[in-house]
Amino acid sequence: MKIIFAGTPEFAAVALEALHAAGFEIPLVLTQPDRPAGRGMQLHASAVKQFALAHDIPVAQPVSLRLDGKYPEVAAEAHALLKATPHDVMVVAAYGLILPQSVLDIPPRGCINIHASLLPRWRGAAPIHRAIESGDAETGVTIMKMELGLDTGPMLAMQRLPITADDTTASLHDKLAALGGEMIVQTLREMEQGDLHAVPQPDGANYAAKILKDEATLDFTQSAEQLARKIRAFNPFPGAAATCDGTLIKFWHAQALPASNQLPPGQVIAANPHDGVLVACGDGALRVTELQKPGGKRLSAVEFLKGFTLEDKHFQ
Repeated sequence: MKIIFAGTPEFAAVALEALHAAGFEIPLVLTQPDRPAGRGMQLHASAVKQFALAHDIPVAQPVSLRLDGKYPEVAAEAHALLKATPHDVMVVAAYGLILPQSVLDIPPRGCINIHASLLPRWRGAAPIHRAIESGDAETGVTIMKMELGLDTGPMLAMQRLPITADDTTASLHDKLAALGGEMIVQTLREMEQGDLHAVPQPDGANYAAKILKDEATLDFTQSAEQLARKIRAFNPFPGAAATCDGTLIKFWHAQALPASNQLPPGQVIAANPHDGVLVACGDGALRVTELQKPGGKRLSAVEFLKGFTLEDKHFQ
């Protein structure tokens, strides 16, 4: 079976690697254009492009696939390339570009998407973040046939994965990426043998909105449990944060604790090597175990307190 692969970040690169290792022929990879990154803002290739080039797989990077969009000539060229490339199916994982119907109609056996949630829960851009932030007990990967709606297509396969109390978006991402790679290989094997049946998604959809940087500010009137989940969900991006004495401090790891104190939310209850950093919340207290100042490194609470006093301070 010949596969055109469309994807951009590391999550997609893991799936591409799994398909390549399984022996599927991949005549073309689509990925987002190179983006500036780092302090020098130099152009960097996506994780998918890096893997493709390292394995001599042709790469295309159209800025758009919409024939009626801002770049119709680029889109038309991409359509022509897709039609000229012999393939059976397109596999899509975190590509980042909208696939119009004119693209969905090109692959003889359709377009298949790898989505990091238990659909129809958490359709959309940030399913891993939102699952942790909302306190879900489990998540997983859904393989679905693509249609014009946002993650609305019929499901081909689904596997569940528990969300542990220590999972961050970073750790859960890696687990789901590996699971997605295994599942897409198995799904395509079944497709080759004609044993694949699509099942419509049930009712009850909700949406995982894109993570915005202004969501990163911690509101200590919320419960300690809510804040601990948010810190885990926003690790590694964008990093949950609060301000103390005019300094923005990022919180990377924290635990929710019960507390009967009457201190106002945001008040530092304790900040010492024995107790660590303990902050009053609307309900309970937050024990922060890893912090970071602007321009500094992530530090354990003990190391952080050697260079920054938090005793009797207040977070906003």
